[in-house]
This record gives sequence, structure tokens and C-alpha cells, in this order.
Amino acid sequence: MSIMTWTYIIVGLTFSVYLGIAWASRVADTKSFYVAGGGVPPLANGMATAADWMSAASFISMAGIISFSGYQGCIYLMGWTGGYVLLALLLAPYLRKFGKFTVPDFVGDRYYSDGARLVALVCAIFVSMTYVAGQMRGVGIVFSRFLEVDVNTGVVIGMVIVFLYACLGGMKGITWTQVSQYVILILAFTIPAAAISMKVTGSIIPQIGFGSTIASGPDAGQHLLQVLDKINVDLGFAAYTTAFGKGQKPMLDVFAITMCLMVGTAGLPHVIVRFYTVPSVRAARLSAGYALLFIALLYTTAPAVGAFARYNMVKSLNNVSLAEAPSWFKTWERTGLIAWMDKNNDGIIQYRAGAAFAGKPTFAAAPGADGRMVLTNKPTASENELYVDNDIMVLANPEIANLPAWVIALVAAGGLAAALSTASGLLLVVASSISHDLYYRIIDRQASEKKQLLLGRVMIGVAVLVAGYFGINPPGFVAQVVALAFGLAASSFFPVILLGIFWKRANKYGAIAGMSSGIGFTMLYIIQTKFMGVAPWFMGISPEGIGTVGMLINMVMTVIVSLSTAPPPVEIQELVENVRIPRGAGEATAH
Repeated sequence: MSIMTWTYIIVGLTFSVYLGIAWASRVADTKSFYVAGGGVPPLANGMATAADWMSAASFISMAGIISFSGYQGCIYLMGWTGGYVLLALLLAPYLRKFGKFTVPDFVGDRYYSDGARLVALVCAIFVSMTYVAGQMRGVGIVFSRFLEVDVNTGVVIGMVIVFLYACLGGMKGITWTQVSQYVILILAFTIPAAAISMKVTGSIIPQIGFGSTIASGPDAGQHLLQVLDKINVDLGFAAYTTAFGKGQKPMLDVFAITMCLMVGTAGLPHVIVRFYTVPSVRAARLSAGYALLFIALLYTTAPAVGAFARYNMVKSLNNVSLAEAPSWFKTWERTGLIAWMDKNNDGIIQYRAGAAFAGKPTFAAAPGADGRMVLTNKPTASENELYVDNDIMVLANPEIANLPAWVIALVAAGGLAAALSTASGLLLVVASSISHDLYYRIIDRQASEKKQLLLGRVMIGVAVLVAGYFGINPPGFVAQVVALAFGLAASSFFPVILLGIFWKRANKYGAIAGMSSGIGFTMLYIIQTKFMGVAPWFMGISPEGIGTVGMLINMVMTVIVSLSTAPPPVEIQELVENVRIPRGAGEATAH
């Protein structure tokens, strides 16, 4: 059977599973809608947390970044993994002890202020909508290639699916859907990785193959990483295993991005809420440990996948004629995610360091006389003739390695599972922030559960529409978009959660000032540098790393303002003492 047929079968089956689980898990009360009734077993919650956290950026884009950036691309791996450990050890048990539905709920009660709750609510919406844009782009990329529909149609299909199962089952339906999505995405990532590792190095374990010698061909007997170093240097790039080489980010920026990803992970509202879905603090700790194990299965495989993809891509494409180019190249070229411009008219694809085009290549609606899509923008003066989008490397990897069609289709299903699992969690954060934190906690404390559920479902629909717009008009490739969300989370939530748990003196004035100044500075910097053409002006730190500075601003402002104003009421200070002792499963609430 063809790749498309296999894709329709496997993707259709997985979508049927998602919708079936949602229908079986449909809810009629707010506790089930927001936190799955608080009764999810730790093992299942660990799988759901892993799926919720490993988004399209983890599945699709992270290995692609490592493939092109080499050693330095591992900042995403180190930052996200380190951030999850930080969340699991430093925050999760205490937040579970607090026992609230959402992060704005924690902020509002801990800082005894509807104003603080409102600021946290706005921050949660900004973070979630920025993050979900990356997921919708991931959905569009998968559909555009494997089902041969345009990206916009793919995004719409994804919107409909995630709306249905998020609306029907709320957090309960999302949780059990994410369990199935984790199984699909981890199989989709590791099966082709093992097969490609076996082909390239003779080892079926990718982590071992990554450090092994090449099994056959002209490079046989040489270590894979040494060959990649030579290939990169010959093509004008920095050596693959070099940390700070030509064309790479400076050390300060690498540190800032890594720290931003770490503390941003610890402040992500859709991950934090997962620790409210288990029955006890002990269960929260167990589920955090399980999640770390499940995450490690993918994250320790990603560097190997990136290296194999880089090696196979260069070997199969560089210095070959269009007639000799592999079929996968011609197929993916139709998506606009890989493109070739014959600058010297010799008919040979030449891949070198430097930009191939003045901006991302765009395509006309119809192919030219040779069957290739017609490019509408001009090439740069660089010798490089090949444009490759980071986001195709994992998805195209099985085709590059000539794996069976069913494996290629499985990867498509895995990419969709990763994107949809995270998107559903994010959309629920937006819905609960508005229906619970804004409407019920601030506007109408007498609202019935029926009214809250209706508003929550309506807000999921609104959030899906906004997410779809950003999926169709994304501000960057998947991991870049997601990195910006981590910056916003780092600069808004992490300091007030950390100080709220471990410092009794932190008060509502400090929290409001800290969150507003931290996320305000970060958003301004991102808008300037990403959308207004302003060069990074703060010590050369890129927009992906500026959340670290925003986090420091937030923390300093919270401390200064808190010390300059009245301390929190005695009952709030007692509440903090109670929250800091992570024993039992009771709910700690302010009076």
C-alpha cells in the first residue's frame, strides 16, 4: 500500500480512539472538567503528563534543531529536561498540597487578591495561546505532507478533532486521550529511530548507535560524529560537536535560552495543572517520576535521530542532479519545507552554509513545466542552493532512510498525537482561566456548575479558533514559537509560584508588580526583535532567551515591592507554612 493509504488508515484509527475515549469520558461537573475528578492513577497521569509536555516541538522540531545546530541544538533538550526536574522536585508537591484547579487560582488565593488573579489569568492566556500556535503549525505540517492537503486545511482538521474531545470530556477526557497519544508518539519516534540506527551503525539501540561507527559505505569504520564534524566543516558550517563555533550563538545567549526553557517549563500552566488530577501528594510525586521516565525515552533518542537525519540528508542530496535526487526530496518539495534554486545553472543541488533564499521560500499555486513548484522569491548571494526547514527532519527521516510505508505513516500519526495532546491541555487552560478564574471567582460566585461548564466549552471553541489562526499564520518554526511561550511563562509565573511557596513575606502588591513587569518586558523585547526588525539590544540575548531576564526582573520587583508594603495577613502566612509541608492530600485554602 502507498504512504497515503497507510496514513489514512493509521491516522484514522488513532483519531477514532481519541474521539471514542472522549465520548466515554464525557463529564457533567466542574471538578471532572477541570482536574479529571482528582482521581487519575499516578502511572496514567505520568503518561498523560509526558504527552502533554512533549509537544510538536519535542517530537517534530527538537531533533531537527539538533540536526542542523549539532551540539548547540541540545540547549532545547537540556533546558526542557532540566525544567521538568525543577518542576517535579521544587513545585509539584507543594502545588498539589494547595489543591486548586489552576495556576491563577493558586496566585489569587496565595496572594489574597483578585487583581493578582486577573494578572495571572492574562499571563496564562498569553502563554497558552503562544504555545498552542506551535502545535497547530505542527498539525498543518503533518497533514500537508502525508495527506497531501494544504497546511490551512490540515490546521482546520486538527482544530475540529481537538475541539471535540476537549469539549466532551474536559480534563478527564483529555487525560485518557493523552495516555493513548503518549503510546502512539513514543512508538512513532523510537521505531524508526531504531531501524535507522540499525541501517547506519548496525546497532538497534539509537543511543548506542549515536556514538558508534558507520556500518557500511564509503564512511564505514569511522565514528558517526567524526564524519558529521568533517561534513559540516567541508560545507562551511561549524563542526557538529562544537559548542561555540562559527555562526553559532554566543555562550551568554546559550545560557539565557537554557535557563529560560528550564524555568519556563516549571511555570507552564498546562503542565502544572496535571499535578492536580491525582488523588494525593504522594501520587503527584510518583506521577512526576513516571513522567520523567517516559520523557527520557524520547529525549535520549532525539540527538541520535538528529544525527542520523543530518548524515542521510547530506549524503543523499548534496552534489546530485535533480534527475538523480531521491523521491522523498521531490515529494517534500511540494510542501514548501524544502526547496532548491539552481543559482549557477549546472543542474546540481549544492548544499552549503548560508541562506539559500531571501527569507523563507514561497511557492505559486501551480507547478512549473518541470513539475517543481515555482519559487516566487529571490535567492541570496550565498553559494547555498538548498533550503531545508528544521521541522521536516523527523517527519522526512523514515523516507530519507527508505523505511516501509507503514513506518512513515506511523511517524505522521505520532506527530499529530504530540501536537494534539499538548494543544488540548493548553486549550483547557484558556477555557478554565476564563470560565473558572474570571467568571466564577471574580464575576459571579453563584454561577451554577452547568453555567460554568457551558462557558468553559464555549471558551474552548473560541480558543480553538484563535489557535487555528496562529497555526495558519505562525511567527516562526515550531520550536521557536514554543520557545517564546516558555519565555513568557518564565517571566510571569515561575517567580511568583516559587516565592509564593517558599517566602511568607511575598504579598499581593509584589506579585502584581513582578508579573506585570516581567512579562511586560519580555513581550516588548520579543515583539521588537521578532516582528519589528530591531536587533537584540540587551547584551545580545535572543528573544528565545530573554525570558531569563524577564524572570529576574519579576523576582526582583516582587521582593522589592513586597518588602516596601504591608506583609500578608497572618492566615496567609499560616497557609504558606501548611503548603510547604507536602503531606496528605487535603486542600489548603485561605479563609
